[in-house]
Order: sequence, then structure tokens, then C-alpha cells
Amino acid sequence: MLEAAEIVQRFLLGGRQVHPDVVAWIREQNDPGLVDRILRETPEDVVVVSRDAIPSIRPERDGVRFLGDPGLEVIEGAAGSCPPITSVQDYAHYFRDRYTRLGGVVRSRVHAMPIEALSRSGRYRQQECTLIGMVVEARSTAKGNRLVQLEDPTGVIPVLFNSNRPDFDQAERLVPDEVVGVRGKLAETGSVFYGEQILRPDVPINHAPFLSREPGRVVMISDVHVGSNTFLPEAWDSFTDWLRESDDVNYLLIAGDLVDGIGVYPGQENELVIPNIDDQYAEFGRMLRALPSRVRIVAAPGNHDVVRGAEPQPALPERFASHLPANCTTVENPALVSIQGVRVLMYHGRSMDDLISLIPGATYDRAGEMMEEMLRRRHLAPSYGRRTPIAAAKADRLVIDCIPEVLLTGHVHVMGLCRYRGVLGVNPGTWQAQTAFQKQMNVNPTPARAVVLDLQTLEPRVLDFS
Repeated sequence: MLEAAEIVQRFLLGGRQVHPDVVAWIREQNDPGLVDRILRETPEDVVVVSRDAIPSIRPERDGVRFLGDPGLEVIEGAAGSCPPITSVQDYAHYFRDRYTRLGGVVRSRVHAMPIEALSRSGRYRQQECTLIGMVVEARSTAKGNRLVQLEDPTGVIPVLFNSNRPDFDQAERLVPDEVVGVRGKLAETGSVFYGEQILRPDVPINHAPFLSREPGRVVMISDVHVGSNTFLPEAWDSFTDWLRESDDVNYLLIAGDLVDGIGVYPGQENELVIPNIDDQYAEFGRMLRALPSRVRIVAAPGNHDVVRGAEPQPALPERFASHLPANCTTVENPALVSIQGVRVLMYHGRSMDDLISLIPGATYDRAGEMMEEMLRRRHLAPSYGRRTPIAAAKADRLVIDCIPEVLLTGHVHVMGLCRYRGVLGVNPGTWQAQTAFQKQMNVNPTPARAVVLDLQTLEPRVLDFS
């Protein structure tokens, strides 16, 4: 049963207060995911959540799938919830939604003013103030400073960060399309804003993760790549044998690239041992059916799977999902799932390609750092129009609204763990040996890894089946 203090803290992290009667009612339900559903269903103008705000919320309704297990639910990203793109106007809604939500997080911590008001009024020159905007462009100047074009709904202004500042490295890490606050002063000429401090949406410093009240362990893996000639069947068999003997493991999460796919890159047909896409998913389903039926499996797609490449990606179509066992539930990419109240944000992680290309010093060998960058920006794919295709909709599904206990990624095939302000970042690696492309790019994968998480302590343990 959830403690009252834990319930109150979850509402506060969601930007709401909660009436004591509601706290008592939630404790009676003994439902770990109920707080998240109430926060999602409560109107935005409600500050204090009272009993009157929640009579229609029932555990078995409101788009939440319990999958026959009250300890496991899909909070966001259930199959069928990914919206289509209906109009070019969706792109305007998409970026406006991103700015409003992430800018609102920054605005809740500082007082900010519109760019237009700052530019038009001379009385603000040489006075310290804060702007909140989206980065249009960031580049280095001839003198080694950093010049950023910052835009909000009222205007655009150039922001200059001097290289002699002690925190200049944060200015160098600004990427296009992220939303930030900038504290600084407008030049006397009014032509440029001198940035002194960058304020990101970020995870609150006092964020405290939820711990399950009941014993339980979950296994996390990614990038299985069934069908590739570099897939490691012996290692997978060892993993299967271990899972059969581990009676205290009841959940398995797979963060994308379930199969190797067909035509994902030029010449791929020469690197496949299963050249038919239906056969690849049939083999993947056979592998999952060999696992203990008591294990509840959640599988998300990646860029190699047979769904649209643009994120958010829909769950597997029924034609291919039908190959999977009954204890496996397919979700979208990204998806937020709750396991005994511990929230895991599953994201395949394709945007790491962009972050690594944009952030100085970033490499594929340090996946944990890229997860931290996502959490700082409260966004899974902050830069638009690069290697990561994004399907713009009226709402930006890649914004990290709900701070999870765990961020689970994949894609880069390199094991990575991090702990950032109470959030555990996990990139389990892959079940595929080094490919020809990775060898060319000098990427050294860490294959045949699984990360086991204790739900009562959130302490991870890495198992090597190679």
C-alpha cells in the first residue's frame, strides 16, 4: 500500500496539491498507477485535486491496459494511441506545444519576460532579466564565443555567451530546438542579449523516485535484431536458461529493434540469415514463447522494426504482433509503463545519433551521458530535422512530462548506466555482434547484456551472457 507522504509527493511533482480525502481513498485502492491516471485526467485549471475531480476514474478504464496483471500497466504509448499526421498546420501546433510545456516548467521556477517587450523598451537595457525561448540556431563565433538565436511566440533575439565564463560549456551544449531559459542583460545598443546563465527544464534537484512496496525484479534488454547474421543465438539461449531458473523475475522490457528488418540500409540483404520479414517476427515469437509464461513481456519497436520510421512510432501491426505470445504486450515508441508503481520510460533512442553529433565530446561509448542530456532537456529528441525523423502532431509526445524512475533506451548497442537526480538511466546494449557498419564507424558494441532491476531498491545488476 502507498504511504500518504508518497502520494502527496507524486501530486506535487505533477504540479498539483491533493485533498486529504483523496489521499485516503487512493491508499484504500492499493493501485500503484492510480495517481498517474488521476493527474492525467484532471483538468489543467485544477490546482487542488478533490474527490469531486475523480469519480469517473476506475482502474479498468480510461485507456489503461492492465494486461491481466495489476502490477503492470501502460500509462502512455498503448497500442493504437499514436495519432496520424493530418495537416501541415500540425507542425505549428507541435512546436507551440513543446514551447508551452517546457517553457512552463522553466517559468514555474523563474520570472521571465517576452522577447518583444525586452526589445521594444529601452528601460530594460543593462538590467538583469530572464528570457524563455526555443533555440533556433547555435554556432561559434570567430572569437570563440557562442551565438544563439532564441525565439519565443513574440520574437527572436541573438544571445551571446562569452567564452570566458566558467559555465561556458553549457552554452556549447545548446542544440537546435531545445527550450531553455537564459538569464542575462540586454546590450546598450539593444542589438544583442548577453547570456549569463542557462536554465533548462531539467529534473528537479529534490526529485525522489518511487520504490515498490512489494518485492519484484524486472529485466531490461534492447536491440535483439533477430534475422541478422550477427545475432547471437547461443547467448540468447543462455539468457533463456537463466530466466527459467529465476523465479523472482516476472517482467521483461525490450526497448526496440526486435528484428533486423528488411531494407533498412543498403546491402542489408547480404547480412541476413532470415530474409523474410514475417519469418523474422515468427522466429522472435518462438524465442519469446520459450521464456517462462509467468514473465510479463513489454516490447516496443525501434527503427529496424516494421513500423513507420518517424517518432513516435506505432506499436507493431497485428500481422506481426500475432506471432508473439499472449504474455507479450506491444507498445509504442516511446511508452511509459508502470511496474508495481515504478515508472519506466521506454524509448529506443535513435535521437542519440543527433545528440552525439551536436554535443562536443559526446561519443557512442558513453550512452549514459546522452540519457542525462535528454533528462536535462526534458525531451527525448530535442533537435528536429536531423537523423531522427519526427512525425509532428498537435502534441509533442517526446516531451518528458512525467519524470520516470527509469529511462530505458537502446539503439547505440553499447551498455550504459547513469543515475541523474534520482532517475536511473539504462541502455542494456544488444544481442548482435559488431556489424560491418559499426566496424567502419569504430563502434564497439557490448552484446548479450541484460540489466536486472530490484523494484524495491532501484539498484541495477548487469548480467553478461556472452
